[in-house]
Amino acid sequence: MTFLIFAVLCSVAVSIFLKIARKNNIHIAQAIAVNYIVATLMTWFVLQPNIKSVTEYAATAPIFIALGVLLPLVFVIMSRAVERAGIVKSDAAQRLSLFIPIVWALAFFGEVLTPARGLGVVLAFVALLCLLYKPSIQKFSSNTKGVAASLMGVWLGYGVIDILFKQLAKLDKTAFSGNLLVAFILAGVLMWAYLLVKRTDWRLKSMLAGIALGVLNFGNILFYVRAHQVFKDNPTLVFAGMNMGVIALGTLVGAWAFREKISRVNALGVALAMASIFCLFYLAKLMPQWA
Repeated sequence: MTFLIFAVLCSVAVSIFLKIARKNNIHIAQAIAVNYIVATLMTWFVLQPNIKSVTEYAATAPIFIALGVLLPLVFVIMSRAVERAGIVKSDAAQRLSLFIPIVWALAFFGEVLTPARGLGVVLAFVALLCLLYKPSIQKFSSNTKGVAASLMGVWLGYGVIDILFKQLAKLDKTAFSGNLLVAFILAGVLMWAYLLVKRTDWRLKSMLAGIALGVLNFGNILFYVRAHQVFKDNPTLVFAGMNMGVIALGTLVGAWAFREKISRVNALGVALAMASIFCLFYLAKLMPQWA
């Protein structure tokens, strides 16, 4: 539970950072490119992966290659989705990707959904809908198919990344750190190549901001994977707990620190998110018949 709490805190801190960065004219793509350099260095010094035997990573190549490609690719898709569909709908697509890893866990990871966890998952989805609800009169002038494609890319991309992190968590300590290192390196190379092709105008403050982002992002991924390792037989707990924790805490921080308005429906969502987390982690202990 401790690792999951730290993962939630780091994830919310990343969201706060990005929100502040946009207001201070930080080039987000440049910060993310530098972030991968920092994440790579932290993986090297903190996790100390063994790279003497490169052949050991051959069997897990599909995992780190997929992560290395998807991490920057989904960022680009997300930026397009925000541009075409708006922040609200793009954020909703990202959060609703929770459905993909949960279905995958039940179908392929052999997890059994107990009554307590089943109730927690149902409450989680209802909470998501409430938390993401924002009355909007925004209309789109862009092509409808382009909007739908971007949102589908966000939904599918983040869902697959969650599954890949779970697969990464199943590896032993040496293989985990080595695969994470290679994934960060590949993601960084692709992100820098993307910016160089676009001939971006590099800004020093954006690159410096990327250092802070890299520390937070590394912590987020490390603690998230560690949580999966602790709850290795119950990935749904991590998928749902992480998602609920991030969006509920993010909503509260947004209201308190940034004076963002919370409707009654959003407030209901926070309450349901807390109820969901209780059902996922504690209900079975109080009511063994629900286990």
